[in-house]
Amino acid sequence: MAIERTLSILKPDATRRNVTGAINERFEARGLSIVAQQRLRLTKEEAERFYEVHAARPFYESLVAFMISGPVVVQVLEGEGAVARVREIMGATDPEKAAPGTIRKDFGLSVEENSVHGSDSRETAEREIAFFFSEIEICP
Repeated sequence: MAIERTLSILKPDATRRNVTGAINERFEARGLSIVAQQRLRLTKEEAERFYEVHAARPFYESLVAFMISGPVVVQVLEGEGAVARVREIMGATDPEKAAPGTIRKDFGLSVEENSVHGSDSRETAEREIAFFFSEIEICP
């Protein structure tokens, strides 16, 4: 497997409950490195742009409102097969359906408040990283 970079967002429910460190321990324990990180509060316009791929979906407005409800931690994770590995560590979107030991099973409160976002492909990772970290060079 190739060394990849992917984006992770620790969502407002995770920052509100002070579980960001515990979540990052999960990523690092599985061989991923945090190579860039910042805590910020998304504006409505930023959240709308970031999630514009979901604009036609019924949950879009609620998702945007949730993502601007508190601070988030955006970060770039690096490691072998990082995109797939992060998705495996996160678990299913719905915490009720997520496997035991995954972030969403252990920390998620609902489908929306599931504590963490991760890029779904290398192409998406490249776009999402550039959205927050324009100075980061993506590994080939």
